[in-house]
Parts: sequence; structure tokens; C-alpha cells
Amino acid sequence: SAAAHPFPNLTLKNLKTAFEDKYGESPLFYTCAPGRVNLIGEHIDYCGYSVLPMAIEQNILAAVSVNNSGMIQLANINPQYKDYKVSCSEDIAINKDDPKWYYYFLCGVKGIQEKFGIPRLAGMSCVVDGSIPPSSGLSSSSALVCCAGLLTMEANQKSLSKVALAEICAKCERYIGTEGGGMDQSISFLAEKGTAKLIEFHPLRATDVKLPEGAVFVISNCCKEMNKAASSHYNIRVVECRIATKMLAHHRGLDPSKVSKLSQVQTELNASLEEMLAMVEEVFHPEPYTREEICKLLSITSEKFSTEVLSANTQQETHFKLYQRSKHVYGEAARVMSFKSVCDSEPVDAIRLLGDLMNQSHVSCRDLYECSCPELDQLVDICLKSGAVGSRLTGAGWGGCAVSMVPSKKVESFLKAVRDAYYTPDPRRAAMEKQSLFVSKPAGGAALFLED
Repeated sequence: SAAAHPFPNLTLKNLKTAFEDKYGESPLFYTCAPGRVNLIGEHIDYCGYSVLPMAIEQNILAAVSVNNSGMIQLANINPQYKDYKVSCSEDIAINKDDPKWYYYFLCGVKGIQEKFGIPRLAGMSCVVDGSIPPSSGLSSSSALVCCAGLLTMEANQKSLSKVALAEICAKCERYIGTEGGGMDQSISFLAEKGTAKLIEFHPLRATDVKLPEGAVFVISNCCKEMNKAASSHYNIRVVECRIATKMLAHHRGLDPSKVSKLSQVQTELNASLEEMLAMVEEVFHPEPYTREEICKLLSITSEKFSTEVLSANTQQETHFKLYQRSKHVYGEAARVMSFKSVCDSEPVDAIRLLGDLMNQSHVSCRDLYECSCPELDQLVDICLKSGAVGSRLTGAGWGGCAVSMVPSKKVESFLKAVRDAYYTPDPRRAAMEKQSLFVSKPAGGAALFLED
């Protein structure tokens, strides 16, 4: 639905001017979709488990006009991102091997086209702007997909609920090769100002989580970029969890071909997360498993393993850390529920308890899931020494951001200490510091608004 637009007039004015300069007409409407920070629950959405993110004030914003040119024309305010155009009558092709900004945009367009079976899309001219740092683990790419999905729906005079849009955008981002679980698109559409959300999957739903008074969340970028679609780290983890799922199912007499997510094994066995963690200790050895060992244990051929278990960009993998990955997932799923329960019950020491859960999450991401990097570990360490009660990587990892929970009265001294220890000594980081270190409040979700 059209909303009062949540933007500083300056941003909108700049975008409108850029649009008029580019296309010689005014935009018809605008859409925006926020980035997000995941407070806890890393790498478990694609395993079927709930996560606990909040939207951030930084977002992707697009100005759009609809026409009968038979073309979709895309331009970006940032000159490093090149223009692109595609004919409305041809099949939209997305190159997985070259994740350019406009391919993310086209994922959203294609998702809506396929949902409604639109043979020929409306002609559109778009200019995109964004305040989410790219490849920082704050979901700039998913926000772009969501923004594009929303504007394509509007331009083609269709309508969908926010939940349906989130599900379509989660599915269509896979066109670019990222096997995500749906957290980023869900929070981008379902976020509400002032509250974090517990996002549950199958069926998708979002529940308010009231964060405690007396603490704020500070985001800090380690300034090492990580593009999920361009590297196979992320999809290797998805595959390792899939293999672990099939091995646990096999061990407990379930049909491995019927399950692909670790949460499904728990559901089928009607077990608690504690029981699943005990099963991980019992079933898996800590050493990596080879392809041969997995095929033998599951009684499948190497060909079947390649086609039914591995994904396109993980075909070369030979070793899989099933013990470490599954232990992280079940442990992290339990931490999400503990985090929500602390927020709901508001104990006196809520801030300390939540901080402890964040710290345990980082250790698990670093040591069991191995999705951190030296820069992030250094930054988390500095944040804890600078007064954070909890600090952890957020987003896929291997670069990007940390999120820290900081007592409100310590914020200024915290920001100064982190600036002095992490950003100022390094000229490259110092140049990026303004957009790399900031307090974040829970922001609202994606919106559509008409030209004033």
C-alpha cells in the first residue's frame, strides 16, 4: 500500500532530479526496501530455523515511471554501477557467474513475472539509489531484489500481501545462485518501526520482539567485502547442512531423500534441540567426511551425490565438516529461542544475558561454522574491550559487519574507542568510517509511495 514516505526530502529530491535528468520526465512512484541486521540466528534460516533480525534505517530506494516503450531501463545514482536495459518481450536472463547490481534487480522483476505469468511486462524506467554499504552483510542485495519485486508488481497493476512478496523475493534471489533461506527478504517486507522480529518459516510469519530499554545496537563494518553470490563459501555451508540432514535421518531410520533441512529431522523425530545436539555428538566424527564415506554411509552413487545433494557451484568439493556445521545450527537455533524468551520476560539482567548469547553465537560462527575472518574477529574483540556487553558477526560473514549491544550510557565512549582502535590507524578504514560505524534503531519495512 502507498505510505507516507519515510525519507529525508533531500534523498528523494536528489533521486527525482537524477531521474528527470536521465529520462526527461518525472517519476510516477517510488519504492524502498530496508537492509537488516541479524541480532542472532546466523546461517540457520536455510536449515528451517527461526531468526531474529531487525530492519535498519539504511535502504534501497527506486524512482519509477511506467511507459509503453517495451523496455525496462535501469540506472543507478552511483556511477560505478553501469546502466542496463532489457526488452519486455524477451526472456530475462540472469548471469549467475557475474553478479552485477542489475541482475539482482532483474531477479525481483522475473519473480513477479513468473508469479503472475505476465507474458509481456510493462515498460519501466528506473533510477536506483541506496544507503546500505554493499557486500557488508546488511542485505543490500536482498533489499534491491525486494525493491524491484515491489515496483514490478505496482507497474504491472498487480497486488500481493507482504508475506507473499517476501516469499517470492526469497525464491527469485536464487536465480543469481544464492541458496538463501528467506530471512533477508522477510524482514525487508515485514519489519515494523521500533521492534525487532522473530521470523519463522513454513509458514512464514513474523512476531514482534521488544528489545530491552537501556541498550542500543551498534553496527561496525570490518571493511572487508564479501559478495555471497560471487563466492562458494556460502553455498558449501548450505550443502554441508543438507548432507548432515540426510546422514542424521539415515541414522534414525528416516528416508534421507524426504528431508533436506536440519529442522525437518528434528520435527520428524519430535525431538528437542538439546536431543538433536546429543545426536550430533553420537553420530558424527569431528574429522571432515569425504565424498566416498558419505556415499557409502548413505548407499548412494557418486553421480547421485553430485546431482541431488551438491549445488552447481559446489561440485568441486571433496571434504565436508558435518559435525561442526550441524552442532552450530542446532546450538544457534536454541540461542534464538533463548534470546526471544529473555526479551519477552524482561529479567533484571536482560542486557547481560542477551550479550552472553551474542558472544556465544560469534564463537560458534567463528569456530564451528568457520564463517568469520581475522578482520571480523579483531573488530569483535575491540568492541567487547570498548564496552559492548555482546558482539558478533552479522550476515553471511567472511567479511562485512559486526553488531554490538552497548549500554546506552556508554555509547559515545564506545564509538570513540572503536574508532580509535579499528578505523583511525588504517587509512582505508578511516576513509570509510562515517558509513561503517553507526547506532541502529529498528526501522520499518518496504514501502511504496506516489509522487507528491
